[in-house]
Amino acid sequence: MNRPFKYIVVSVSTMLVALILGGSLVGQSRSTTAETGTPYHHLSVYAEVLGKIKSDYVEEPDMKNVTLGAINGLLVSIDPFASYLNAEQYKQYVKDKELKRAGVGLVLSRKYGYEINIVDAIPGTPADKAGLSTGDILESLNGIQTRDMPLAFAELLLEGDPGTTVDVTVLRLRKPEPTTIKLTRAEIKPAPVTSKMLDAQTGLIQVHNLNEGKAAEVAAAVRSLTNQGAKRLVLDLRHDAVSSVEEGVAVANLFLDKGTIATVQGQKVPKKSFEADPSKAIYAGPLVVLTNRGTLGAAEVVAAALTDNKRAQVVGERTFGDAAVRRAVPTEDGGAVLLAVAKYYSPAGKAIQDNPVVPAFMVNDIDGESIDDDAEETPAETPAEPAAKKPGEDPVLKKGLEVLNGTAVPDAVRDAARNAPIPVAPKTDSTAPTVPVTPPHQK
Repeated sequence: MNRPFKYIVVSVSTMLVALILGGSLVGQSRSTTAETGTPYHHLSVYAEVLGKIKSDYVEEPDMKNVTLGAINGLLVSIDPFASYLNAEQYKQYVKDKELKRAGVGLVLSRKYGYEINIVDAIPGTPADKAGLSTGDILESLNGIQTRDMPLAFAELLLEGDPGTTVDVTVLRLRKPEPTTIKLTRAEIKPAPVTSKMLDAQTGLIQVHNLNEGKAAEVAAAVRSLTNQGAKRLVLDLRHDAVSSVEEGVAVANLFLDKGTIATVQGQKVPKKSFEADPSKAIYAGPLVVLTNRGTLGAAEVVAAALTDNKRAQVVGERTFGDAAVRRAVPTEDGGAVLLAVAKYYSPAGKAIQDNPVVPAFMVNDIDGESIDDDAEETPAETPAEPAAKKPGEDPVLKKGLEVLNGTAVPDAVRDAARNAPIPVAPKTDSTAPTVPVTPPHQK
């Protein structure tokens, strides 16, 4: 066990003992109902479980791994992108951030468990070209298992000098056996905003990331399309997982001349609301937004702002669910905890990290995979339409165009009609006497 971990284990153990002894001295009892929600209760339970593992587990446990697992479990339970880095790892993290080394283009998280999940492969990067996609699980890096690996450290291992390689082993829903892929690191360049006319009156804007400066590119695309005769627009935010949330606020303002765009707040971050500035709005026509599970951060802020303000309809898959301010909070051992210190809230007052944007028209964007990763948590959510995708066909864009044309029925309306009771003709009383009716011509 290295010195930082010894320090952590000793510190945690000392704190636990002090709390437990202190609680005993003041007569605290774990059996009382009021105490079950206190830090003392939870820490004492942790201490008891740790003791049971140490004394009763089938073999002598590696307490370093046990402690790592406990720390990772604690962080994952509150923030899918959180990490604890020891002093050596944090030093390397800061150094690499300054160097801006080459990478493979993967966006990672631990949102759906202890495994490292791929949120998205940035379009055009080595990971994207290798076929890695949203929902794949990163099992190991260069032969090192990732289960108890800090998320930020996994990202460090993916980076390096241009031209060097890294072996990634992934698990896919479509392939039950692990697959090892060799990726060659390359400079990751933000893809530009692209646009084109789909027909004489419909323009498409594809935004692959919302890094600094992208709002200006979107504005230029809007002006270009409207100058070409576009009377309606499709804003494609699928696979938009790399971003600056502030840039998302600016993009939303291009389509909103009033209302709240988003609000940010944390325990130590004062509440701040972003209101639409009428002078920055440049388009007021019909608008549809396309999303999928790779839509993250700033792109979610855009989608939430436009749908909550009833400015646009959202089509596609539920978004990933994360828009937060993250910082490195130093620890006494020289390491740091990387975690969210504030969350962005939609105009409806919901934290986007806890409440992904749910489209009014849900269409599966990935063949053969379930759209709903949290089906048990949101049983009322409308199931997605099956995506029987043909080569070259885009079912999400197709549905988006139907919405703009007014031929698509919202899921909520469709389901209400589907579940409505079937009218039943009133029963007649067979025992009632019948009155003969004389035809008029016989009267």
